[in-house]
Amino acid sequence: MGSTVNILLVDDDEVDVQGLKRAFKKSKIGNPITVARDGIEALEILRGENGCERLPKPHLILLDLNMPRMNGIEFLETVRADEDLRSAVVFMITTSKADEDRMRAYGHNVAGYIVKRDPANTFMEAVALLEHYWKVVEFPA
Repeated sequence: MGSTVNILLVDDDEVDVQGLKRAFKKSKIGNPITVARDGIEALEILRGENGCERLPKPHLILLDLNMPRMNGIEFLETVRADEDLRSAVVFMITTSKADEDRMRAYGHNVAGYIVKRDPANTFMEAVALLEHYWKVVEFPA
């Protein structure tokens, strides 16, 4: 794939945000990472609204489930209903092991549902998976 994949990390947990950034650094992956603290801020970044610079495509969204203001499922519902955003590649990264949450996420066409079991290892495994994914997969324009 020719162009750099921009990563949008949507997570309100600073420890998880730093853990994921560390995992990218350890894996020597220099893709730009933009952080949004909830679904509302993520939409502003994706749409270039409220003074946010629009996130360039191709992009990949790493989405937490439990967040204030707009949670992961609400964010997914909004993205999938938006003509410009509906083709976004989204991976859910969450602590929720609930079947209901997983089924709802896949019902909104997430590319994967990753459970944070042991954050340090989960982030390294997730980053390795993502790196392989974007080397192989063609992204929507």
